[in-house]
Amino acid sequence: MSRRAGVVIGCVVVLAALAGVAWMYRLELLLQVVEFQQRRDVAPTQTIDWDSGTDPAGRSVAERPPNIVVILADDLGWNDLSWQGGGVAGGSVPTPNLDALAHEGVQFANGYAANGTCAPSRAALMTGRYSTRFGFEFTPTPAGFSTMVPMLSNATPGRLRPSVVEETGPSIPYEDMGVPASEITLAELLKPAGYHSVHIGKWHLGTSGGMAPHDQGFDESLLMASGLYLPEDDPDVVNSKQDFDAIDRFLWRAMRFGASFNGGEEFEPGGYVTDYYTDQAVKVIEANRDRPFFLYLAHWAVHTPLQALKDDYDALGHIDEHRLRVYAAMVRSLDRSVGRVLDALRDNGLEENTLVFFTSDNGGPAYIGLPRVNEPFRGWKISFFEGGIHVPFFLKWPARLAGGQSFEPPVHGFDIFATAAAAAGVEPPSDRAIDGVDLVPYVAGEAEGAPHEALFWRTGGYQVVLADGYKLQVNDPPAPSQQWLFHLPTDPTEQVNLAADEPERVAALRELLAKHNAEQAEPLWPSAVRSPINIDKTLLEPDAAEDEFIYWFN
Repeated sequence: MSRRAGVVIGCVVVLAALAGVAWMYRLELLLQVVEFQQRRDVAPTQTIDWDSGTDPAGRSVAERPPNIVVILADDLGWNDLSWQGGGVAGGSVPTPNLDALAHEGVQFANGYAANGTCAPSRAALMTGRYSTRFGFEFTPTPAGFSTMVPMLSNATPGRLRPSVVEETGPSIPYEDMGVPASEITLAELLKPAGYHSVHIGKWHLGTSGGMAPHDQGFDESLLMASGLYLPEDDPDVVNSKQDFDAIDRFLWRAMRFGASFNGGEEFEPGGYVTDYYTDQAVKVIEANRDRPFFLYLAHWAVHTPLQALKDDYDALGHIDEHRLRVYAAMVRSLDRSVGRVLDALRDNGLEENTLVFFTSDNGGPAYIGLPRVNEPFRGWKISFFEGGIHVPFFLKWPARLAGGQSFEPPVHGFDIFATAAAAAGVEPPSDRAIDGVDLVPYVAGEAEGAPHEALFWRTGGYQVVLADGYKLQVNDPPAPSQQWLFHLPTDPTEQVNLAADEPERVAALRELLAKHNAEQAEPLWPSAVRSPINIDKTLLEPDAAEDEFIYWFN
């Protein structure tokens, strides 16, 4: 090599290094901008004086329509609970309260979330409809997310396929992306029947233009204003940061420790938020024990950022891996919360005539780096493989349904809406399609067959139909179109792709999917990013050329 060539190569190397430094500096600067934008004054903890009242008709608990309690976890994996012999850390972290709910009530063996991500799933639960019927197709993301996360993700070593930021034109404010005020929520539907409705925790369905929970039928709303469980430097918290995860790096910079009540000023919650929300839920039950109520307890647990209460972390000293131990401690606190809510119903004489639902908005994510959260299912949160949408799904109503049952046919998150409405004696809206089905007659043996002939999931070009036990997944783009066909009764973990062997069945399912799509609305806001999701690996594992991916349209 000539001296001149060596000098040129050296200059190229130096320029490349400088470009890399400049790129990282730009990225850090952008993260600082995001952090600065999220800074605001947060008031000290406030005491909430929950409203109380009595039944106007003077009816006893048994004579009144049932109370309705919906407990929704966030990102809970199928294998996070010990109800079927599994559980976190090889089953060494039992979940006795959730196990009891499953075994004393009805466990739906094939319970499905409405989407692989949180917001569209919650929109369907709250309205009883496919969220795509009213244009809620893509997950709302805060300012900076769709720019920062792809940049961080694409810079992560071991990633073979880049995320693509969509060219969508002017951005829509985060607070404007939600369930339109014209939709009828479960809280609004129950109001004429005399129910007092309370929301506690996460919402993610919009906060402007009449979309906030206190504008959508809830008489009282304790809203999660941001996503820290405790301040990062609080002596009672143990943190786990995942530098390999772009979402985690964004959240730690963007999140605060805050709540608000009925749209008021932001204030600090009164403790670790899982326990704090539970404290308030218990107070709501006590305040409303003499009238019908609907409590929507939408936990943030076990979503990232991973933060555990120190007492829970210390109780799990047998777990060596720090990240797994923090996560397990968060599952432990969620289970304790459910137990306290059930105890409060029992202590106030409300257990028999209260309809309790427990489920998760989607499955566990790959980006926490824990490979067994959705075991034995393939896939993660974001995907429509079973790991992303097949979730724990329990129902308990002692006054109406015998406990100790397992129900096999597929059920869906929007069935909660229809089941609660029927239990309350309220007719669902007749001016729009309601996709949810009252599950009680099926569980009680009063209705034959399965609640649904077919179920659908959609986010942009990634679409799924489940009918007669066959599940077809279509992902287009990328080109050529990807498709997977699985027969779940014989292959529940989606190992054998039958698409090439059964073209006629694929065609028939595609026809069902096309008919469904023809009934859906145009998205209210565009997709912001198209991201590759490795179906079988966590983010801690490098991609390989032979790996299978879905592309998520956010």
